[in-house]
Amino acid sequence: MLRKVWESGPLRWGLALGWMGLIFYLSSQHSFPFLDGRWYDDLRDIAGHFTVYAVLAVLWERASAYAGVRQATRWAFIIAVLYGVSDEFHQSFVPGRTPDILDIATDAAGAAFGLWLMSRVQLRRRRVESPDRGAA
Repeated sequence: MLRKVWESGPLRWGLALGWMGLIFYLSSQHSFPFLDGRWYDDLRDIAGHFTVYAVLAVLWERASAYAGVRQATRWAFIIAVLYGVSDEFHQSFVPGRTPDILDIATDAAGAAFGLWLMSRVQLRRRRVESPDRGAA
């Protein structure tokens, strides 16, 4: 049942667009109380960007692939990076926030990693589902 729900195209697109909405909401916040300027808070910021954009790229790839988009992985990466650029531009209008090229680089690295990891998981899944035909 759950697998059938996940196979729904509208749900896949809704998750991708909803995730973008969450990113926009978070970017609209003028500050985050849990980030107070310590050195490890910068690591949390980097990890946050990396993870959020890894998820975004995977959601876009899954929705695009389901819709039959050719080169869905490439397009998912491009969309994630462009959204990261637009997010930094958006932050330039939020009091207390500033755009940062390092954030864009981290977003791109996260998107690339997410798509790479997804491809590895899919490859492993295919190997498990269709064992080697040469084995007797």
